[in-house]
Amino acid sequence: MENYKYDFAVVGGDLRQAYMAELLAEKNFSVILYETQQHPQCEGFPFAGSLMEAIKSAKTIIAPIPLTREGKKIYAKNEQSDLTVCELKNQLQKGQKLFAGCISEELCQWGIENQVDMYDFMENEELTLYNTIATAEGTIAEAIIRHPVNLHRSKSLVIGYGRCAKVLAQGLHGLCSQVSVCARKPSARSEAQVAGHQAISFLMLKEKINEYDFIFNTVPSLVLDKSILSHVKPEGIIIDIASAPGGVDYQAAEQLGIKAYLCLGLPGKYAPKSSAEALVQVLLSNSEWNDK
Repeated sequence: MENYKYDFAVVGGDLRQAYMAELLAEKNFSVILYETQQHPQCEGFPFAGSLMEAIKSAKTIIAPIPLTREGKKIYAKNEQSDLTVCELKNQLQKGQKLFAGCISEELCQWGIENQVDMYDFMENEELTLYNTIATAEGTIAEAIIRHPVNLHRSKSLVIGYGRCAKVLAQGLHGLCSQVSVCARKPSARSEAQVAGHQAISFLMLKEKINEYDFIFNTVPSLVLDKSILSHVKPEGIIIDIASAPGGVDYQAAEQLGIKAYLCLGLPGKYAPKSSAEALVQVLLSNSEWNDK
């Protein structure tokens, strides 16, 4: 059996991973870092000089959420040539564990074939629900920062009505914004109306979109194309929180002079410690660590 110097290696990531390292250390686990976002929480931790050193130092590897934003590079504040999914596969060995977010099916299959256990944080139901809170709060923060208009008494449109959209709509409603929800399914529109929001179908989007001061997209496919963007009011703003590349034609938005922003990784930006606490709880629910 391989003898590892550390319990965990934290590779890349944002402030969530930095806080995870701190929380694990408080629980008497040993942790080594590699290209994790610098923060006072990281002071005193050993740093690996390469991805290979980090992975060879610990049985359990903690990686970013999402693991990669474009399919090849492992997300980190500072890019390094070895921070790639390809190199990750080169270094992981039989019996090791990888915890990350949004792990591709291809990598999961590779893990099965090579007896490397893959744990996708975002497949955890409880964590996914908690993540919607941090994402919704971060989305509202982005809207407040980027627009000179109060949310109070403004008109907001939330496109989509999944988990995150529901929490976002509720938060906007709590700030006294006049919230409308655009959803495909009649049942989703009825649910939005029961929650106290207005509701429209996608067939009405082009006709209605010029009414809104704030437009929030949660749908991970192109829903705001040039034909619809051309109807957005000049002073309106679009906050897109769908997975990259988002749901907005950004080239068309720029041509039309529309303020549209793709805002990713919001839990790591606005609530990294709270998010880290939830992540560590899921991580340690693995029976291997119960008796530490």
